[in-house]
Amino acid sequence: MSEQQSAPHHVKWSSRTAFLMASIGAAVGLGNLWRFPYIAGENGGGAFVLIYIAFILTLGIPLIMAELALGRAGKMSAIGTMTKMVRQGHSPFWKLIGWLSILVPLMGLTYYSVVAGWSLDYITKALSGSFAGIDAAGSGAMFNGLLESWPRLTLWHTVYMISVIIIISMGVKAGLESTVKIMMPGLFILLIFLSAYAMYTGKGAQAVNFLFSPDFSKVTAHTVLVALGQALFSLGIGVGALITYGAYLPDDVSLPKAAGIIAVADTLVALLAGFMIFPIVFQYNLVPGEGPGLIFATLPIAFGQMPGGMIFGIMFFLLLTFAAFTSSLAMLEPAISWFEDKGTSRKLTSWITGGAAWAVGLLMLLSFNVLSDFKPLSFIAALADKNLFGIMDFVVANIMLPINALLLALFAGWAMSRKMISEQINFPLGSRGFLSWQFSTKYIAPIAIGIVVYMMIFGDPVDHITRLVTAISG
Repeated sequence: MSEQQSAPHHVKWSSRTAFLMASIGAAVGLGNLWRFPYIAGENGGGAFVLIYIAFILTLGIPLIMAELALGRAGKMSAIGTMTKMVRQGHSPFWKLIGWLSILVPLMGLTYYSVVAGWSLDYITKALSGSFAGIDAAGSGAMFNGLLESWPRLTLWHTVYMISVIIIISMGVKAGLESTVKIMMPGLFILLIFLSAYAMYTGKGAQAVNFLFSPDFSKVTAHTVLVALGQALFSLGIGVGALITYGAYLPDDVSLPKAAGIIAVADTLVALLAGFMIFPIVFQYNLVPGEGPGLIFATLPIAFGQMPGGMIFGIMFFLLLTFAAFTSSLAMLEPAISWFEDKGTSRKLTSWITGGAAWAVGLLMLLSFNVLSDFKPLSFIAALADKNLFGIMDFVVANIMLPINALLLALFAGWAMSRKMISEQINFPLGSRGFLSWQFSTKYIAPIAIGIVVYMMIFGDPVDHITRLVTAISG
């Protein structure tokens, strides 16, 4: 089947708004809600936020534009698009971007769905009043009880994955688009309401101070690296979803505007999450933290004590589910898009591919109970203490994702046709906008992402340089 025959079958977004909702949904995920607020507060507050925003502007937006431009130019799946680029004279090496842009999200979905299942379980806990009067020991025991119960984990993982598969199998317009048109407004309404309620009933001033009071004494080289990594991967750079979503994008949509809206919305969600979480944390003398521990072990204590805590808890975990679900749709869609390139039935491939992700997800959830002591890569230092869940997370998030982001930056900056890019981003060759984009993708992004890749795999490069200097001077 030729490129001309294979490309046109992909459905286009019905509107710019639908595309933006889907793309924002792809970028906004659990990390926005449980990681950004904490690392901002712990790394200089307002100073960290300023550094983060600087990276969003100089790296995040140009790379979003690059992914969308690549997808819209190819009008196929990530693999189909990169195959087309190779046929136009580029090295076959670049097809690796296509494969990683399908494997990274699909592999990520296998364990992301398990965590999303926890949110479903906690919605039922909030509905049943399980948080009422609970203390730290009780909340910790409740969370551990969930992790140790493989039947419950399997139930929620299965319910969640079936829901994702059904939506994707319905197609871009009837399934994906229709879902994000409901969930994304719902997510923002929930987030704004919960943030306002938390700021009003909790210690809002202390939360604002924790998040935004600039403490430049906490800003170190490590802080800058953390801000860089958060800016890149909060936006989903390297995941591959934006290449796929770009393939469905009409030619009259402005990529610079779209990229800016996606980046601003993603950052806004992260900041609002801080206003939602930390007034409660400080009001009830809880310890600020990040990750699942904050969400599933710490916050339920507050939900059990605060006025309207039952309703707040239900809405909070519903919000988490919405954020996870829209990201999960973006994780499965790239693989299905590739099968559609080949003319295969969307419904069939959705169930087969999604079913495979569900099956691997069973191994991920068993890592918390039956297989908790199974550490198959103990002979590798970086993975010695990791179970199957930990190994998958490390390989996807610390190796494959940053490497794909690096390859995308290199391809966009050094290999992709300047004429093609100019046409896609609507910046004339030689214009200030085009030269700024080119400088970012050609020089700043590869160097910055290269540092992040090193940090993800080998550890903090600042520490390594410090040790080297100490050794030499000593």
